[in-house]
Formats: sequence, C-alpha cells, structure tokens
Amino acid sequence: MIFPATISRARLSGMKTAVFCACLLPFIVILLSIFGIAGLGLGANPVEALIHQTGLWGLRFLLITLAVTPARRLTGWHWLVRFRRMLGLFAFFYLILHFLSYAVVDKRLDLPTIFEDILERPFITLGVTGLTLLVPLAITSTNGMMRRLGRRWQQLHRLVYLVAILGVWHFWWQVKQDIREPLVYAAILAALFAFRLWRRYRKPRILPEPVGSSG
Repeated sequence: MIFPATISRARLSGMKTAVFCACLLPFIVILLSIFGIAGLGLGANPVEALIHQTGLWGLRFLLITLAVTPARRLTGWHWLVRFRRMLGLFAFFYLILHFLSYAVVDKRLDLPTIFEDILERPFITLGVTGLTLLVPLAITSTNGMMRRLGRRWQQLHRLVYLVAILGVWHFWWQVKQDIREPLVYAAILAALFAFRLWRRYRKPRILPEPVGSSG
C-alpha cells in the first residue's frame, strides 16, 4: 500500500495507536521473559540479559527517531514527523529502564559502587552522559515547551545526535570481542549523518531555461 503525502486526522490517530502498541511490544516481551511466561526467559544470566535488551531497544528507538526526517524527505510522507516525538520518548523510556536495570537490579542501588563505575569504567561514563543529555530533551518535548523556547528548542534538540553517538560508542565499548552488532548501529548512524550533511551542503539544481525564453 502506497501512503499519500497527507492523511486524514482519523487515520493518523489510528496509526499513532498502532505505533504506540508496536513500541510497547518489546517492553511486554521483556516483562514476560522476566516472569518466564509463554515460554520466554532471559537465559542463564538474566540480569545481564535485562540490561542488554533494554539498552538495545533504547538505542534502536533513538536511531529510528533520527531516521524520521530522512524518511519523510525521501518519501514525501510529511505525516511521519507526527511520530517523532513518540519514538523519541520511547527511546528515553527504554534507556531509563536500561539504567534502572543496572542501578537497581544489578547494583541494588549501591550508590558508592555506581558512582565508582561511572567514574572508572569509560563505557558506563558514556552511557550515563548520554542519558543525562536526554533528560532535558524529554522534558521539553511538549508543544508548550516548543512555543516557549522558540528557536532555542531546535538548537537544544540537536543534542540528540550527540546522544546517539554516545549511545553507539557506549555499546561498542561494552562488548568484549564481537563488535559486529555495534558496528551495524554505527553504520546506520553514519548513514543518517551523511544524509543530513548531504541535505545541508548539496548544491541547488539549476534548471536550464526553456528554448525561446526572453531575457
């Protein structure tokens, strides 16, 4: 099915509901895995699996959020931008779960140990820095804050690119040997950056004047 450039409000509302349910599905699967329901489980090391899965989904939603604008420009489906805020908030949601899985489930809120990890383990430093930068973006994601901040809102939300870099970097340093998976996410992020740079610096196409046109 080919979507038009614009869609009705009723159809957009239905699509938002469907996207919301799809975004929530990984969380439901994780919950079922925690309690071993429907044959699901977290494997031999459930805490590590929980931390990994929540972080992975947070990074995925972060990259999907960044892909909205390129997808809109390539397809002409301008309504795609209506999903960007929801996708970004789901990225924040899963990354908060990722941090809580580490701080509460794994470290049991042992604050000295957590602070020591943040200071002495570089990949955790990167992850916490990225999550901290996401907090003001989530807080200012409302229409009211957009109006209040004006042009500063767009400047602030460009931090999402830095957050994505830190997220991929965090994942890359976290794996011990097989870097193929973080390499895939790094390649996706690089492609998104390349598209943004291409859009910014491409030369406008100058069409030739039709034959017989007057000066």
